[in-house]
Amino acid sequence: MQLEIITPEVKVFAGEVQAVQLPGLDGLFQILNGHAPIISALKEGVVKVDLATNFEVTEKTSDLIEKDSKDPKVIHVGIKGGVAELINNKLIVLAE
Repeated sequence: MQLEIITPEVKVFAGEVQAVQLPGLDGLFQILNGHAPIISALKEGVVKVDLATNFEVTEKTSDLIEKDSKDPKVIHVGIKGGVAELINNKLIVLAE
């Protein structure tokens, strides 16, 4: 599944992922590869991303991304709220 995490200032992340855990208004929920289309409002919290490959830090890596200390295929992105939309196996998270 393709994932993009975008804020008004910067594109935080774009790439291939296996699963994404999001802070929905009614609690955490997870989207897996092949999930049915969905639109959801998000509250303040952390987006947990299970990547398809190990995460490599580059000079273009956003300061908002935190690598998981135990799993090189997991990253965390703190958000203050937003909206997530999944269509045709492409998830876009518009975050504050």
